Amino acid sequence: MRAERLELAARGGDFRIDKDRPSPEWIASLRRRFVTETEIDRVLTRKMQRRSGPGFAPLKLETLVQGVDSLIRSQFSGDFQITDARWLSGGASKLQMAFRLHWQRPGVGADVTPMVLRMEPAESIVETSRLREFQLIKAFEGVVPVPPVFWCDAEGEHLPHPALVYGFAEGVAKPTSGVGGVTGIGTQLPVALRAKLAPQFVDHLAKIHTFDFSGKDLSAFDKPSVGTTQCALWGVNWWERVWEEDSDEDIPLVRLCAAWLRENPPLLDRAVIVHSDYRLGNFLFTEHDTRISAWLDWELGRIGDRHQDIAWTTSTAFGHLAEDGKTFLTCGLLPEQAFLEAYEQRSGLKVDPRAVHWYKVYNSYTMATLLFATGYRIAHNGKTHQDVLVTWLMGIGYMLLDEMRELIEGAP
Repeated sequence: MRAERLELAARGGDFRIDKDRPSPEWIASLRRRFVTETEIDRVLTRKMQRRSGPGFAPLKLETLVQGVDSLIRSQFSGDFQITDARWLSGGASKLQMAFRLHWQRPGVGADVTPMVLRMEPAESIVETSRLREFQLIKAFEGVVPVPPVFWCDAEGEHLPHPALVYGFAEGVAKPTSGVGGVTGIGTQLPVALRAKLAPQFVDHLAKIHTFDFSGKDLSAFDKPSVGTTQCALWGVNWWERVWEEDSDEDIPLVRLCAAWLRENPPLLDRAVIVHSDYRLGNFLFTEHDTRISAWLDWELGRIGDRHQDIAWTTSTAFGHLAEDGKTFLTCGLLPEQAFLEAYEQRSGLKVDPRAVHWYKVYNSYTMATLLFATGYRIAHNGKTHQDVLVTWLMGIGYMLLDEMRELIEGAP
């Protein structure tokens, strides 16, 4: 009888469950109900098993330096020295520390390498796998601009929480004289600058989606079956499970959205690498030559459907009107139709409008989950260093719900 009650709780959002101190039985019921990728299941299960533990507490730089020292020593046999450690701002989900590593760099020799530690807080607004992020960035070295990655502490054996170490990438996310909002939202680029960045922006997305990843170590990923709805349903299960884990108040429209997604999943026609956050604000460019120098924030990447990226990139949240006050610019770079045409030409892949629409609904569901459920839960429980930011982000959630409603009503 208890098992049946827990299954009902997982299906229908029984808010009598103590989500701040989840029982092993309830966690198991969620895992049975919402089947998703192996590594995603591991990460979410780990989150719930540790939820009743301590919240976020300010860390000393010395603690992180010692952890990085331990991580490097476990995987590098040479002498080295860590200097110039400092906190690095930016990002709404992870703790970051910049430092310099003095070492005998393989293939280079004596070198002083600027590096960045990227580490989870006690709980993040988006709980993801550092191992998946590490493997994706490593796989794309030499394919599209990415920062070099060096080491990964996937289980938090050396540092307080799972982390990775990558090379510091040169460049800026917006012109040094420009204005932009949190995480790049609201950034407006000069006409001449976007004319140079737009072709690179499209070209890199095409390269990501046509990249043959079969020879790369992507052991932390499951590959969905082409010709099935497995990819779409893995995604819905992922975020509906997070909703159940983190939400404190039911929202009927969110329930309706999950049901709509399950009733209308698109078939996967080609399994590709999906960046999942491909937009202005997540790439750096060097101002002296106007070249994109690094693509960042691969933490939500998956093997999946290219239409997820296209739906995300063309979201109205990441663009703005051009100088004529009429033409909407995708990611503030180029008109949507021009973006789609250029993408099809450079990738050789067709864009299915119905699949794009489904993923627009899916992306709105994901964001609603992060804002109304996870954002609330981690701020309420004091689990993040960004409690003020995630609380601020929750304020845009109701506009998101209105967009979700319009998308469902306007489904082709």
